[in-house]
Amino acid sequence: MWIFDRLTIRIFTIFLLTIAFFLMLIIVLPTLDSRNLTYLANKEKETGNILANQLEKELINVPKNSFRWWMRFIVVMDNHQKSEQFLFILTPNEQIITADTKNIDLVKNFSEKSHNVDDPAKKIYGSQEIIGPFLVNYAKEQYKLYVLQPASDIQSQFVSLIFDHPFLLLALTMLISSPFLLWLSWSIAKPARRLKSAADQVAKGNLQEWPDLETIGSSEYKATGASFNHMLRELKRMQESQQRLFSDISHELRTPLTRLQLAASLLRRKQGEGTEVTRINNEALKLDAMIGDLLSLARHQYDNNEIRELNSINVLFKQVLDNATFEAEQIGKDFLIMNPPSNQTILCYPAALCSALENVIRNAFRYSNHKIVVDFVAHHKHLTITIDDDGLGVADNELEQIFRPFYRTSEARDRESGGTGLGLAIVCNAITRDHGTVKAEKSSLGGLRVVIVLPIQNKK
Repeated sequence: MWIFDRLTIRIFTIFLLTIAFFLMLIIVLPTLDSRNLTYLANKEKETGNILANQLEKELINVPKNSFRWWMRFIVVMDNHQKSEQFLFILTPNEQIITADTKNIDLVKNFSEKSHNVDDPAKKIYGSQEIIGPFLVNYAKEQYKLYVLQPASDIQSQFVSLIFDHPFLLLALTMLISSPFLLWLSWSIAKPARRLKSAADQVAKGNLQEWPDLETIGSSEYKATGASFNHMLRELKRMQESQQRLFSDISHELRTPLTRLQLAASLLRRKQGEGTEVTRINNEALKLDAMIGDLLSLARHQYDNNEIRELNSINVLFKQVLDNATFEAEQIGKDFLIMNPPSNQTILCYPAALCSALENVIRNAFRYSNHKIVVDFVAHHKHLTITIDDDGLGVADNELEQIFRPFYRTSEARDRESGGTGLGLAIVCNAITRDHGTVKAEKSSLGGLRVVIVLPIQNKK
């Protein structure tokens, strides 16, 4: 029914059923204990009365207050009791006449609970049961007959243990209700895990919708899934709007920038090289590079035309490392590869990832003094790439900031190197798209260390 699709109704129903079941056990189970006092059926009652009448007929011949008259009672009872059966007669003054003296206390206990000869009962004590009382008339007085015999219905020790220990009854209730509670927990946890998985994917930049979130779980989860998908649609729309804005701004800036560069060229021809003309040209080139990097960042963030592919690490990064080795020789710096990449496989956007690694290595070339070290370490599930340089490095409080767009640690250094402040932001975005991480640390060489971690795709 639709009403049970609501999580609150499910929790309340399971709770109510568990409490009702526990109360039912408390009320009903004690009545099912065969050791309780129960009244005799008509057949058992008739059998007892017949035995009492037989004893009554023979006891007429026993004179009251004769010498050891109670011994003659025992002889008469012995003649009528069956195998494994013992008879007890309770006198009007509460004395018990019997040959089985070891069970007198049981009979006394039972006689206090069942003393109406018109409504005899029975009760189980261990493996025996006592029935009675049955009326025996003797010397114008009423005597009561009780019969001790093997129990006809002995319940198991386990059942008796449950009846005798209420906490076991509670444990039994919890055990019986466990499947319902497990089902309730599963119905709560499954859509929650699915929602967490979707949120993790969104955190990694995957904005695809999750239609199954609107079909699994209770109505509250379905409503949450619908809102989650609506949020994804809005985020994707905002991304597309931002991408168009980046593209439009860049194109609009390109037009006056081109005119500015053309005007600077004409001015150089008329007046020759001058400090002002050189400054205008350098700033125009810097602005052109910044616009290019901005477009590149926008494409990497929002353009999904590139296809993720499975690539061997050694093949994927070979050209990047070869180019870096050649460039290091040309500029007179030491470029060392500690552990060359192996043949493990990763799932990635190959062009963007190679561009990111190349960008980090070029930054190391730019800011190092003499030495750059690259290390590839493949674990069972992850590939770790570290790029170290022996340059000035970055202050500790800026290590987490350098991957932000337009963040610069030193205006003078970036101006001299021609940096736009977007290179490491592009690197971070490319690594994140491949479900990896990137961070900056202090290098053992004295400069900066960039650590890239990428998930390895296990071969099937």
